Amino acid sequence: MRILSLYKSHFTKLASRRNFHRTAPVLNLLIEKPEFSWLKDLGLESDNKGVFDGQWKAGSGQVVESICPSNNEPIARISTGTISDYNQAVNNAKEAWQVWSEVPAPQRGEIVRQIGHALREKLQLLGKLEALEVGKIALEGVGEVQEFIDICDYAVGLSRMLPGQVFPSERPGHALLETWNPVGLVGVITAFNFPIAVYGWNAAIALTCGNSVLWKPATTVNLSTIAVNKIMVDVLESNNLPPAVCSLVCGGADVGEALANDSRVDLVSFTGSTPVGRKVGTTVQNRFGRKILELGGNNAVIVMDDADLDLVVVGTLFGSVGTQGQRCTTTRRLIVHEKVYDQVLERLKKAYKQVRIGDPLEDGILYGPMHSKAGVDLYKKTVAEARALGGTIEVGGEVIDRPGNYVEPTIVTGLAHDSPLVLRESFVPVLFVLKLKGGIDEAIQWNNEVEQGLSSAIFTKNLGDVFKWMGPKGSDCGLVNVNIGTSGAEIGGAFGGEKATGGGRESGSEAWKQYMKRSTCTINYSKDLPLAQGIKFE
Repeated sequence: MRILSLYKSHFTKLASRRNFHRTAPVLNLLIEKPEFSWLKDLGLESDNKGVFDGQWKAGSGQVVESICPSNNEPIARISTGTISDYNQAVNNAKEAWQVWSEVPAPQRGEIVRQIGHALREKLQLLGKLEALEVGKIALEGVGEVQEFIDICDYAVGLSRMLPGQVFPSERPGHALLETWNPVGLVGVITAFNFPIAVYGWNAAIALTCGNSVLWKPATTVNLSTIAVNKIMVDVLESNNLPPAVCSLVCGGADVGEALANDSRVDLVSFTGSTPVGRKVGTTVQNRFGRKILELGGNNAVIVMDDADLDLVVVGTLFGSVGTQGQRCTTTRRLIVHEKVYDQVLERLKKAYKQVRIGDPLEDGILYGPMHSKAGVDLYKKTVAEARALGGTIEVGGEVIDRPGNYVEPTIVTGLAHDSPLVLRESFVPVLFVLKLKGGIDEAIQWNNEVEQGLSSAIFTKNLGDVFKWMGPKGSDCGLVNVNIGTSGAEIGGAFGGEKATGGGRESGSEAWKQYMKRSTCTINYSKDLPLAQGIKFE
């Protein structure tokens, strides 16, 4: 099972502000230091063009720096785009679609296959770039890029299996068919924590379905975005296809707002926080546009009294500290039956203390820095509020005194399951451990009482509890796991959630249908035209 996790930002706007600095001397940039010369193998430079509309352009917007969260030093500079740059990119992407949509689906799949192969050749470098720019450990960065590669493989198969149907017609001499066609231009807005995988899920399927794509990334991860788009553009150009099929505008919130409001964008896929997603969703709906929303998650793991505690500790540790708690699928609530509560807590505390914290580019490190100073501030606020409400800090609770945005992974006990702090998603590595006295019904009630409905998990050997958990009165989440944590999914299954998580689905299963429009076609191959209700004309 490929471990992936996605990701949301309750502090996207705050985090983005730190990138808008005055330009620094070139010698201060990490890319110019010998130990980071590998960045240039990805086509990156000290000054990077942040707009691609068929050709790479220095956007007419602000010049920003991408900051390394491990030391808060600038990596490189990017010239970002304005609304004018965005409008030109949309026009060119729409024009490129005229060509791309007529390429047969299996041939489109071949292009996507080549994109996956090109990503494989840069897999390790792209993983290191994510460690440098996002702050996740290098192994996880590599795993995220692998997600893009895997969904490319999936999309290749899909390109030869896109279905249509023929239904029995009730009228003689008639055929009733269902056909699928691309929607047109897909706008993809991605978050900071998974800048490559989430775009890959959307792009690989959207391209295979015959759409062009316009990418608007989070403002703090422009380098990862540019490096990936360069790889995709090279593949398109080598096949003599219009490269604007994969367009890109690095820019601020104004570009994202323009994309959401733009009726020329046929589908908007947004990954981010629930508050921002609510605005994007209503904006797109007001123009009767299509949307995919992949938003927040206040995810719970339930531990029943018959659970395998070895699995519980491993699954909970990975789910709660991975990406420093900055995943949409992060485990934030651990609901433990009172019979095993003390055992689970003590074992988990011991496991937390063994987590190696440090530079995410170093071997053996399991836990890196928060992505931004805004994340550190949110962490401090969350811990302070937990203490004020009477919670006990079992492990962690402190900012680490070293360069960069490092905080301790934290366990909190003593709060009620319906405490406002517990019910609110905090995008930080703080795990609330809750004692359960009732049975499966109470556990499900606690799981479902938050506004989001993304990922959930139960650890039990009781088949009755398992099927109740999976059934109509069970977990109300899009991801309903058994004996595995909340931070895991496979590309073959659709990814997404219910309620305030947005309701959208990406990646596998029938998620491809969102990137296409359905037509019901009636064909009369007879010489008669029977009318409804027996109407006849003389």
